[in-house]
Amino acid sequence: MDLLEYQAKELFREIGIPVLPSQRIDSPRDIKALKIPYPVVLKSQVPTGGRGRAGGIKFVENTIDAIAAAQTIFHLPIMGQFPEVLLAEARYDAEKEFYLAVALDYTLRRPVLLGSPQGGIDVEAVMEQMQQVVVEQEFSPFYARRLALKMGLQGNQIQSVSAIVEAMYKLFVQKDLDLVEINPLGVNLNGEVMALDGKVTVNDCALERHPDLAVLAAKVQRGKPHSCHTTEENPALSLNGNLWALDGNIGIVCNGTGLAMAILDSLYQAGGKPGSCLNVGEEVPSNATDTLCDRLERGLETIAHENSIKVLVVNILGGVTSGDEIAGVISNFIQRNYGEALVSPSTTGRVRRKSTSGNGHYPHFVVRLTGGEVEAAKLLLAELGVSVVDNLDEAVSQAVALTKPSGKRS
Repeated sequence: MDLLEYQAKELFREIGIPVLPSQRIDSPRDIKALKIPYPVVLKSQVPTGGRGRAGGIKFVENTIDAIAAAQTIFHLPIMGQFPEVLLAEARYDAEKEFYLAVALDYTLRRPVLLGSPQGGIDVEAVMEQMQQVVVEQEFSPFYARRLALKMGLQGNQIQSVSAIVEAMYKLFVQKDLDLVEINPLGVNLNGEVMALDGKVTVNDCALERHPDLAVLAAKVQRGKPHSCHTTEENPALSLNGNLWALDGNIGIVCNGTGLAMAILDSLYQAGGKPGSCLNVGEEVPSNATDTLCDRLERGLETIAHENSIKVLVVNILGGVTSGDEIAGVISNFIQRNYGEALVSPSTTGRVRRKSTSGNGHYPHFVVRLTGGEVEAAKLLLAELGVSVVDNLDEAVSQAVALTKPSGKRS
């Protein structure tokens, strides 16, 4: 389970990771008792990403604006969830932003250090420069320094970032966590580092050993709304999955809330009509039996069979999970569900199918992958006539074109 940002930062503060002066806001009235000097940042506290794109983060300069902003954020659903709490935080001028994480890799059965010299809400830019160090033996500062060097850091930044990674790993081990993430880690003109946003994923199986985490997790669970889509009705919603039921004809399956928001924005701007959008959750699972590939498979089963979906955009940012593994899931799904309809690939790279009487529903697939073994993924999917595009703009352009009258299906 993901803790809220203010809860994660309480843990950061206890372990020695620098965080900004902040204050919990339970209602807009609390703004009048704000002890942090302006300018201030108000942040929606929901256990999901994409808050900035959705309007859940606002910068304010005075009390009047802060009260108005707080009222807006409290009434703003993000991925279907309304915040019960806001976080008011001092503003920080960062010259640079990095991404850092310590994650449990269930495939390797080892902790993994992740770092990118690009941090912030641009998920694709973060992933393109992501570096990884596997903690193969007992942890030592060597691993943290190695990550900093792989990120291309120099001078004092090596030591300051390494120290943050060491503290993150200490918290990760002490609390039996699945994930500790800082995105972004801000660096100001003086070289000082600051955790500007934080995410902590607790391991449900370890809560009995950590009563303090159990209390925090209970607060998050209590604040979640009742959804019309239950995991019993829809297994794709288990764990980190989030489903947006929209009324368009372009389905989306992706991993990450920020990525989902980016795809939706791009589709709307390009004149497309997004349909059901499913975030199958980030790469790190909350138990050893449910991987990104498992969740992707369930996600495809959920979205692809909807009769309203003409095109399915699959956009997966891989790291530990390689592109050919992701392509294997998509390939197996297509052959298992539409094998009898397949014919040779078309020159356009689109999936071709035999003429049918309309009994079967078969959407076009537009696939975009990042990470390792992407070329192998392209070759695998090419055998089915599915092209793997290189960037999000191309994926959106193809998807929208395929829904237009001129975008005839093969």
